[in-house]
Amino acid sequence: MNPYLVLTILLIYFGVLILISYITSRGATTHTFFTAGKSSPWYLVAYSMIGTAISGVTFISVPGEVGNSQFSYLQFILGNVAGYMVVALVLMPVYYRMNLVSIYTYLQKRLGFWSYKSGAAAFLVSRTIGAAFRLFLTASVLQLALFDEWNVPFAVNVLITIALIWLITSKGGIKTILWTDAFQTTFLIAALLLSVYLISEALGLSLGGLIDTVRASDYSKAFFFDDPKSNKFFYKQFFAGLFTTVAMFGLDQDLMQKNLTCRNLQDAQKNMYTFSTVFLFVNILFLTLGALLYIYSNQQNIPIPAHTDDLYPTLLLKLNKFGIVAGVFFLLGITASSYASADSALASLTTSFCIDFLDFENRPEEKRKRLKTIVHLCMSIALLIVILIFKAINDQSVVKAVFTVAGYTYGPLLGLFSFGLLTKLSVKDRFVPVVCILSPILCYIINTNANTWLNGYKFGFELLILNGVLTFLGLLLLSQKKSAGATYG
Repeated sequence: MNPYLVLTILLIYFGVLILISYITSRGATTHTFFTAGKSSPWYLVAYSMIGTAISGVTFISVPGEVGNSQFSYLQFILGNVAGYMVVALVLMPVYYRMNLVSIYTYLQKRLGFWSYKSGAAAFLVSRTIGAAFRLFLTASVLQLALFDEWNVPFAVNVLITIALIWLITSKGGIKTILWTDAFQTTFLIAALLLSVYLISEALGLSLGGLIDTVRASDYSKAFFFDDPKSNKFFYKQFFAGLFTTVAMFGLDQDLMQKNLTCRNLQDAQKNMYTFSTVFLFVNILFLTLGALLYIYSNQQNIPIPAHTDDLYPTLLLKLNKFGIVAGVFFLLGITASSYASADSALASLTTSFCIDFLDFENRPEEKRKRLKTIVHLCMSIALLIVILIFKAINDQSVVKAVFTVAGYTYGPLLGLFSFGLLTKLSVKDRFVPVVCILSPILCYIINTNANTWLNGYKFGFELLILNGVLTFLGLLLLSQKKSAGATYG
């Protein structure tokens, strides 16, 4: 693709984002930065959440993985939808009843100071690594499509990326992000629909022919009940999807912060029901796109890349198989999905650090503004540093392993909140950080030796469940009969 065309389109795109940021941030305070004044329309939140929940990783990896795992990912997505119902019906009522800004404040009121700090710290580590990994993938695509043409170093590419995100989010915070993410969600969905349409057209398929071709292909098998040891086994995938959603959505400040900007609990629940329905449909489209990519490649005798993540960008950008419009929308789609995830991540990291570690709510507004600006800048720098570390590693398998490690830190969050909600016990709070460190380590040891210890069993996404159970059991060992705050459970 012509790099000048790419640059022009991206400049227009980010110009619109900056304009939206300017309009929505007028009269902003630290209160609106964190909560949007708790006045967001539920349908806006539901729509913007699509862009946040579907990252650049999903945009590239889900279609690419169809060649290895068929439609088995749908089992995980169905578990996700069940998890969203748990979040809407169990967690949201607690958060709204306690009028929380940071959801980790619940842990302080229910279990104690060190439990609270452990939960908040687990989120900061997880979200920093996760957001940096997603931005790393996007920056790598932009480097290929644009910056390599002018010999611009990767570090400068990343610096520009982070600076744009900071500029968009620095003043308006979550209020601005709701509108910018709605804008970006539009491009994400448009890119997905256009890709499916253009590939179907290249294959000479009508809508009915598309469905029949995908259904008859080797890629469309979605449900696997035969082998409990397999990573594709239905119950492993479904329950992993459920608990992953509860932990990485319901217990994640980033993904819950938008939901907590709704006017009341009923609006927040309507948002969740609508979002989960659209989320299911969009992921089915991503799987369909993956099947079409493989069918087209096989028909045209195009070699499948060694890294299946490269299949989608290779066909659209490197080989330009579907025209300039498809390539442009692919770039806009992956940019939109990654930036929609990154901007809300940056705002939530700032929110958590300010509320959970700086006694923010007890300070005057002027000092709050100054502290918020400093923390927001520091979090941006932290993302920059982690992305450059990923680049220095320069090994995709190692980088993905680091990203997997971040997933381990959600296990303690699952255990902490489950203990608080499901029991009326209190804990010896000062020892909770030890449990939250040991649980992921034990989980890693069990996973490493599972093939020998568990007769060939292979862990997949359900590692999160194991991690949460280990944390829960550790808290039981620290438990005491009288609860200091069972009324919050």
